[in-house]
Amino acid sequence: MPAPGLPVPFRRAAFLLALAALLAGCGREATRPTAPAATRWPQVAPADPARANAVTLRALSLVGTPYRYGGNTPETGFDCSGLVNYVFRDMLDLRLPRSSRELAAVQGPRLAPDRLASGDLVFFGSGREVTHVGIYVGEGRFVHAPSSGGTVRLDRLDGPYWRDHYSGARRVLL
Repeated sequence: MPAPGLPVPFRRAAFLLALAALLAGCGREATRPTAPAATRWPQVAPADPARANAVTLRALSLVGTPYRYGGNTPETGFDCSGLVNYVFRDMLDLRLPRSSRELAAVQGPRLAPDRLASGDLVFFGSGREVTHVGIYVGEGRFVHAPSSGGTVRLDRLDGPYWRDHYSGARRVLL
C-alpha cells in the first residue's frame, strides 16, 4: 500500500504498479508448465542391507567433491569409476575394475531398472558402449561424478539425459 503522505497522483501510480506486479506474477504462475509425474521406484531390499547402507551413505557423503579425470580420492577429486572404486574399497575393502566399461562386465546379475537396490551400479552410454557409471542410492536416484568442471552429485535416473543414456545395472553386493 502506498504511503499516505504521498500526493494522490503518486499514490495512484504506486498502487497501479503494485497491482500490475501482482497480476503479472499471477499470469506467469498460471502459464508455468507442470512437472511430469514422478516415476514410482519400487523399494527392493538389498541382499546385504548393512553393506548396501555403508556404500550408500559413503557415496552420499562425497556429493560436492570436485570432478577430476583419473581422480580416485576425495583429496584429488573423482571421475565416475574412481568414485565407485573408492566407495567400495573404503567401505567394504572390495576391489573393483577401474573403468566404467570393465565395471559393466563385472560378474553379477544384470538388472532391470525396477529391480535396483541401494548399492547397485548403474551404467550409461550410447549404443552398446558404456561410458559412465554411478551408484544407485534408492528412490530412482544415483550418485556419480559427471564431468569436468563439475562435482560429485545426486541425480535422478528418470532425468532426460540419464533416462535416454541408461544402459543397465549390475549388482556387486551379493
